[in-house]
Parts: sequence; structure tokens; C-alpha cells
Amino acid sequence: MRRSRIAAYVTSLLLALGFALTGAAAAQASPLAAATGYVALGDSYSAGVGAGSYISSSGDCSRSTKAYPYLWQAAHAPASFSFLACSGAVTTDVINNQLGTLSASTGLVSLTIGGNDAGFADVMTTCVLQSDSACLSRIATAKAYVDSTLPGRLDNVYSAISAKAPSAHVVVLGYPRFYQLGGTCLGLSQTKRSAINGAADYIDAAIAKRAADHGFTFGDVRSTFSGHEICSSDSWLHSLNWLNIGESYHPTAAGQSGGYLPVLTSAA
Repeated sequence: MRRSRIAAYVTSLLLALGFALTGAAAAQASPLAAATGYVALGDSYSAGVGAGSYISSSGDCSRSTKAYPYLWQAAHAPASFSFLACSGAVTTDVINNQLGTLSASTGLVSLTIGGNDAGFADVMTTCVLQSDSACLSRIATAKAYVDSTLPGRLDNVYSAISAKAPSAHVVVLGYPRFYQLGGTCLGLSQTKRSAINGAADYIDAAIAKRAADHGFTFGDVRSTFSGHEICSSDSWLHSLNWLNIGESYHPTAAGQSGGYLPVLTSAA
């Protein structure tokens, strides 16, 4: 998701306030997907923000060699590979900037998209810096957007993909829950953590519904991240990272390889 947005929100507020499967066995990938082209679209969760090893030529898109699309192509050697996911992307960015390499020969498309449209950065900034009630209010606003506006924006992306790559198998991956609940955990209150998890479930449900209506496969990563949320003993997600604000609340390299990659491999 948008590193610059998170950095801008948090930095400005801090200055103003003076502040704060493992598991699942992956099925063998489709021979068709490997024999044809693979195009990886989407936002920072697909680009690999938080995983390190960024490709210098990707600039502010911050694509990582440890991101699940790069790992999939390294393992399966598709006929061609186009890695276009970009940090900060919203649905219109995918349509305007990421569809150029799609064609009738594209066999596999993967993407994560929708979180930035729904205000991911502002939600997390509000919940980190403000009260429980402010956090819950901002999440309610995000959910209202998911109900009223996001489905149409997702439809536009999915229709554009189908038009340009009519033979492709499209895997739309969701977002993990951020927090392990219960027990002792420094940082956000249990109320905030629970509400943020609920918001992840809410947007995943909306994305899954739109994907299914377009005949796409929804890849649910919540099960693979189970036991590896923030506040667990082996988190695959960055919490608030003061040294690199943009990586906050993004998967680590382990989250990409253990959380996202098995889901794509099973679904491809």
C-alpha cells in the first residue's frame, strides 16, 4: 500500500503531536500458467514492500525479489514474467499503468488491490495515534466506502483485465488480519486490534464476492497468516516501524514466502 501516504500521515501527525499455510501444502502450479505468460499486478502487498531486497529499477514502486510474484516465477519459469505491482497503487492506477503487458497469451494474472482505495494508510494512522472511538469511527467510514464505492472500482479493474487477457486465469489475493488477539500485547488496545481485524475481514469479503462474480479465483491468505499476526511470537507482518514508516503493517519476507506464495501456488 502507499508508503508515501503512511509516511506523510504519520510524520506530520508526529510532528504536530510531538510523538507514536505455514503450512498448507501448496498444490502444483497449473502447467498452462507456467507455459504461458505471468503478469503480477496490484499494490504494495504484491510489490513486496516490507520484504526488503528491492529492485532498484522499480523506483518508488518498491518491487522486491522476495515478493510472492517474483518467488512464483523463479520456481515455475513461466514463458514470460511482467512484474508491475506498485507501492501505493489504487484501482485506477492498475487500469492506467499496469495493464500494458496483458495479452491473449497471458496465462496467469495475480493481484492485490482495494486496500488503498478504502483508506488503509489513514485508518492505521488514526488507530495508532488517536483514541479507540476515533479508530472505530474511521473504520466505519472505510467500511461504508467498501459497501458503496469499492465494488464498482473492483469491477472496473477486473473487467479491464478480462478484456486484455481473455484466456488468463486470474487470482485475486486478499489481505491478512493484522493482529493476534488475546494475551498481552504492547501497542494498540484490544478494541482497536479487534476492529482492524474486522476491517480486514470486511474488505476481503467484498473482494472475494467481486472476484467470484467475474469468474476469478480468490486467494484467502488469512489462514496462512494465522499464528503469524502482529503480537504473535513469530509475526510475518511489520508493526509500526519507526526506522522505515513505509514498511509498517506490510508482510515481511517470511509473510511473502509463507503467507502469500503458497496461496498463489495452490490457486494458479
